Amino acid sequence: MPLSEQEQKLLDEMERSLYHNDADFVSAVGAGRGRLSYSSLVLGVLLAVVGLAVVIVGVVIHIPLIGILGFAVMFTGVLVALRPTKALGRLRGGSAAPGASQSGASRKPANKAGFMDRLNDRWDDRNEKND
Repeated sequence: MPLSEQEQKLLDEMERSLYHNDADFVSAVGAGRGRLSYSSLVLGVLLAVVGLAVVIVGVVIHIPLIGILGFAVMFTGVLVALRPTKALGRLRGGSAAPGASQSGASRKPANKAGFMDRLNDRWDDRNEKND
């Protein structure tokens, strides 16, 4: 069911307000998962190839435990290959990430509360106009 013209305008206004008031959140969501690290990609592909070889060896010699171990290595390789660089900085204990997240966490509730308060006020105003 398509939105009415008034609902579409309200949605556009909410989107503009979100971009204006919560730029950090929009940039974090819009950035997606981050860029892939070349070294993580190479390491992950190598682990996946080794894991595949171990799976094949486990099938050939009829030992399921070796095949399962090879699958686990292969799966780990894929996870390492697809790991974004942002996660690497947090895992290595980067000092900039915790400080940024704390300041962002302390700042966001105020923006969110103000945004939600404005939405509630607009909702009340709209309901009063309709009555």
